[in-house]
Amino acid sequence: MSIFVDTGAWFASVVPADRHHLKVVAFLQHNPLPLITTDYVIDETLTLLRARGEVIKAISLGRQLLDLQMANVVHITPQVFSKAWEIFRDQPSRRWSFTDCTSKIVMQERHIRKALALDQHFTEFGAVGVLE
Repeated sequence: MSIFVDTGAWFASVVPADRHHLKVVAFLQHNPLPLITTDYVIDETLTLLRARGEVIKAISLGRQLLDLQMANVVHITPQVFSKAWEIFRDQPSRRWSFTDCTSKIVMQERHIRKALALDQHFTEFGAVGVLE
């Protein structure tokens, strides 16, 4: 079993001012299960950190994820990209980002049922949100 980690959780893990910071850090410190994320989630997180003026935190988190392999990083394949596009295109009433759609496919294909996510999107597509 693994836990999928979404953008909001990575962001909260390094930004003490985020209202979820303490809960996310506590979860990560005590979690014994492997963490999984995607290159799209990392892209989204690092971009968000930089856009919010947190360049040093973005580089530090990038090093942890990419250099130190703090989580298993799944790279989005052309097949996952196509499936995500179908979901994004065919469900316009959903507020899922394209990255959310890629995460949904990765979780389905890898049978991941738990996510460290801070928004309702993961519960909407069947994963169990670890934090709310």
